[in-house]
Amino acid sequence: MGTLLIAVGALVGYLIAYHTYGRWLARKIFKLDPEAKVPSVELNDDHDYVPTKKAIVFGHHFTSIAGTGPIVGPAIAVMWGWLPALLWVFLGSIFIGAVHDFGALVVSLRNRGQTVGEIAGRLLNPRVRIMFLCVLFMALTIVLAIFGLVIAAVFKQYPAAIFPCTIQIPIAIVIGLYLHRKGVDLLLPSLLALAVMYVTVIFGDVNFFTIGSSKELGLGALNAWMASWPTIVWVGVLLVYSYVASVLPVWTLLQPRDYINSLQLLTALGLILVGLVVAAFFGGAPVGDGAVRQPLEIAAPLVRLTPKGAPMLVPFLFITIACGAISGFHCLVSSGTSSKQLKCETDAQFVGFGSMLTEGFLATLVILACVAGLGLGVTEGLGTGAIVTGEAAYMARYEDWGGLGLGAKVGAFVDGSANFLKAMGIPAAVAVALMGVLVASFAGTTLDTACRLQRYVVQELASTLTPQATTQGKFSMNPLTWLTNKHGATILAISIAGALAALPAPGRAWSWESAGTGGLILWPMFGATNQLLGGLAFLVIGFWLWRRKLPVWFVVPPMLFMLIMPAWAMGMSIPEWINPEQGDPKWALVIIGFATMALEAWMIVEALLLWPKVRGKLEAALPPLGGDRVMATSPGPDGGRSC
Repeated sequence: MGTLLIAVGALVGYLIAYHTYGRWLARKIFKLDPEAKVPSVELNDDHDYVPTKKAIVFGHHFTSIAGTGPIVGPAIAVMWGWLPALLWVFLGSIFIGAVHDFGALVVSLRNRGQTVGEIAGRLLNPRVRIMFLCVLFMALTIVLAIFGLVIAAVFKQYPAAIFPCTIQIPIAIVIGLYLHRKGVDLLLPSLLALAVMYVTVIFGDVNFFTIGSSKELGLGALNAWMASWPTIVWVGVLLVYSYVASVLPVWTLLQPRDYINSLQLLTALGLILVGLVVAAFFGGAPVGDGAVRQPLEIAAPLVRLTPKGAPMLVPFLFITIACGAISGFHCLVSSGTSSKQLKCETDAQFVGFGSMLTEGFLATLVILACVAGLGLGVTEGLGTGAIVTGEAAYMARYEDWGGLGLGAKVGAFVDGSANFLKAMGIPAAVAVALMGVLVASFAGTTLDTACRLQRYVVQELASTLTPQATTQGKFSMNPLTWLTNKHGATILAISIAGALAALPAPGRAWSWESAGTGGLILWPMFGATNQLLGGLAFLVIGFWLWRRKLPVWFVVPPMLFMLIMPAWAMGMSIPEWINPEQGDPKWALVIIGFATMALEAWMIVEALLLWPKVRGKLEAALPPLGGDRVMATSPGPDGGRSC
């Protein structure tokens, strides 16, 4: 019953936080105005700037920020026990993460949808803009690499998830084209698409007929064949998909896929919660013939300070759980895509603050699935071995830090949450497939959004470093000129991410089979660069408030915390990457780590020198819009602008 009380308490706490702290920020600090001009209307280009209903933007924003971060991070961090992870997720998401996401969204809305990197150049100075863009580039490269590896790991571990995830793409394109041409409401087509997607989960691993006496053909055989592909092949396929998604107009694939996914993912979370309630009152499904229902109890220790092979709890807890508590990547979604789609300024609280709290609740359920759901029964290995329950089930996944790799940590959530569903009577195969689709779908929406954001960053950097004369339709041998084009910028983004994702596990030589097996060593780098980005985004938000003589007391402590913890963790990790216990030095990680820390230090110095001088002094105004850029009369996909 304690597991259920934790879930209900977290849900109630998040609702209270939204209607108190979130409302205070919206009304008293940011003073959101329903009549304010928004970028999606001022700059409506029917490609990136598209005025959209808040429910659709919420779907895009939530699925983009959630990804597998709030799944993989907490699923790893419960190695230190369930209490530290739970406290960091609950308190961090309310007082740090939601403020960060909401603040970045509002600041971007007030600056014509500019990214935090562009805004930093005006709030601080142009040098900071260049440095911020470099940090964004490195952080997004890690995101593209790690999330491609996570999806590949899920597909190889849970082949039944492959077809349901793949079929989402054509469904989303059809709906996006239909809605854009017809201008009808998205709800009914999305519900139909949701029904189709759940049917594919149930029947997406079925073989239709048999050849001879044994060879079966059908979706199950197709899934099994695709699951046999090497990890790096899957990463390549996923990055090519990300390229296509990032260069298409947002209404073609990004918006409809994210919205449909949000419905699927929210209903899946609802199923997990209902399953948790059933398991709390009646126990889990019997683990074998004649077995009794296993009681739902927390199988993990409260606190576990020194797990085998694990780094220190502090500071590594705060970078291992990134998404779910605070994630710098979110400021890129807030300022890179969501601010270009909100049709009303007052929608920002629902999209920015509300999405982060929803993600925090997701991370809470992940923790409970890993520390209690696993105890209802799992196999000792991944797919093989005897069934174990209770503490033995937890230790089967968390005996040591390396364990069975990144896939085992993702599998801890899939198996634990599937146990909640099985307690409701859902067949085991369907429950596991549904949770596998949940993880892969979350990661997929983050992957294509990250690729789009990286394209913006590369184009901004290339435009800054390229003389203007070479970007006006003239041919140039300067490669930076090619990167001002969306195709060149995106190709560079996926190429570098693919190379980083190809790292083998420590001690293994590179081969097609070993490429990508070093995914877990990327996670600390992802966490450190990601959390550092959050601290730098707080720096931008703080300067925006400071220049307007608005209170900054609620952003300064989170800013300092998110600048110190990632730098501390990075400083401890770099020596291990230079002299690893196994294998050769990880020079790619070392270079990124040193560059990130140097840029952070430089930006902090610039900020400290400027801070005392700009209190009450507004930054330079944006240049006036040309007449050809004001398209406020152009309707969005919902046909209008009013709030």
